[in-house]
Amino acid sequence: ALVCLPSNGNNHLSLESFPLPSIQPHQALVRTKAVAQNPTDVKSFDDNNMGDGAVLGCDFCGRAEQLGADVTRVKVGDRIAGLIFPGEKKGVGAYAEHTVADEKICFKVPEPMSSEAAATIPLALTTAWLAMLSSHSLGMDRSKGDANQLLIWGGSSSVGQYAIQIAKYFGFRFATTCTNSEIVKDYLGVSKRVFNYRSPTVVEDIKKSLPAITYVFDCIGTETSSVQASKTVSDAGGVLVTVRPGKAFTENI
Repeated sequence: ALVCLPSNGNNHLSLESFPLPSIQPHQALVRTKAVAQNPTDVKSFDDNNMGDGAVLGCDFCGRAEQLGADVTRVKVGDRIAGLIFPGEKKGVGAYAEHTVADEKICFKVPEPMSSEAAATIPLALTTAWLAMLSSHSLGMDRSKGDANQLLIWGGSSSVGQYAIQIAKYFGFRFATTCTNSEIVKDYLGVSKRVFNYRSPTVVEDIKKSLPAITYVFDCIGTETSSVQASKTVSDAGGVLVTVRPGKAFTENI
């Protein structure tokens, strides 16, 4: 497994050997085939957030080799992609020859899909789903369709692309910002209300297009993104959720 170690103030990755991880009754032991790199993985490495010797990596795809006693959704030999929280258990993370999958947060990979593609799905999709639909976040009512007005700030990011697909699936009325409009327009098929966040009139343009925005999903989480995105909310007020952990960039919103 690849572990994070500090060295004279500069973190580095080291290849280390660990015993095979033990599995809980609801987990599967997986031999990894492909892993993904997320912004949280990079930040965890840069800041050593998980502690010395932690195996990093959240997203993976591989074959199930062993099952816990209570697993019913996965069979030995299934190719699955899943999500793990590195640092919770020593020696367990996605950046290893073996990892563990919780059967509730993994999925069987369709054969036409490559393992590399499947590994990019779990964390970004789960983040977008929970941010938009969880009662602890935006809590959007999926039954109200286009009565929901939503701004997705950063629609060409990984999380933003999934947020757009969720919004389209439930028929939400939304606008999005990006600089790579080809991804949003050509790949995701968004034909209107796509704005360049670098435009000096982006807030005014969004409000003209969607005057009753009550939900904002900041998929970028920088020092300025939530502040700028929040200005599009209607005068009646609304809710903003950001991918940025903590409240460092939202205290004054």
